[in-house]
Amino acid sequence: MTQQEKDSIREALQVYAAKYSSQKKAAASLNGVSAGTLSAVINGKYESISDEMFRNIISQITPVADAIGWQLVETSSYQEIWYALSDAQEYKKVRWIVGDAGCGKTTTATMYAQQHQEVFVVLCDEDMRKGDFIREIARKLGFKTSGMRLREILDLAIDNIMQMENPLLVFDEGDKLNDNVFHYFINLYNRLEGKCGITFLSTDYIRHRIDSGLRHNRKGYNEIYSRIGRKFFELDPTSCNDVFAICQANGLMDKKQISNVINTTEKSEFDLRCVKEAIHREKKVAAAK
Repeated sequence: MTQQEKDSIREALQVYAAKYSSQKKAAASLNGVSAGTLSAVINGKYESISDEMFRNIISQITPVADAIGWQLVETSSYQEIWYALSDAQEYKKVRWIVGDAGCGKTTTATMYAQQHQEVFVVLCDEDMRKGDFIREIARKLGFKTSGMRLREILDLAIDNIMQMENPLLVFDEGDKLNDNVFHYFINLYNRLEGKCGITFLSTDYIRHRIDSGLRHNRKGYNEIYSRIGRKFFELDPTSCNDVFAICQANGLMDKKQISNVINTTEKSEFDLRCVKEAIHREKKVAAAK
């Protein structure tokens, strides 16, 4: 890794750490990064810092697309997600944003958090237990929780959030949470109502899950549906115009090549991961010629 690349990561880390009240908290919010390592990088003391650590840091603080030099485009979904996050944060609302896989939900949320104070993105997983869920929230807030009881961690997280001016919790892939963890949202909402914006991001699967839960009168589902306003914030699908703009932003100007990308990815409903791969393929073909 070159000196220039390390300096670029240091600058990004400085911006990231400034979101927290201390470098210690910033380090605690990152996996596998000690306060000493964070301080060394920020102060330009790279001698004992491995290239692997630099890559670990940048992978956690920068949207993946941005980290690999991919130019992001403000697609219709990007703009809608940005508006919904901004509205939820400013007015401390609860939103459930629903969009197709590959429409840019995670990337947009990460970018929004990167550019705004007091925004914390928690990636959800179907294997999460209640303890994992609460500890992940606390980690994102910048707390070490080793040796603490679950109730203590929850109280610590909520107390910290309530001291913030304009906090926003974003739960990415929220539909993956199992029912036991899902119910914790009710607890969070009840204690943070009017004090913190809460936004979930997921595919349309959540709609079927909520409908099934309501039909079968499963515990907590009516309460959850009520707290998101009994409606979902639906994203418009990615369009041909979006793909055209993405191609041009990433150096693909030939109309025939752009047409190839559009035709290739139309069947995938313009999944942005497929669009990226198709653009890469067109560039390789052009370079080979």
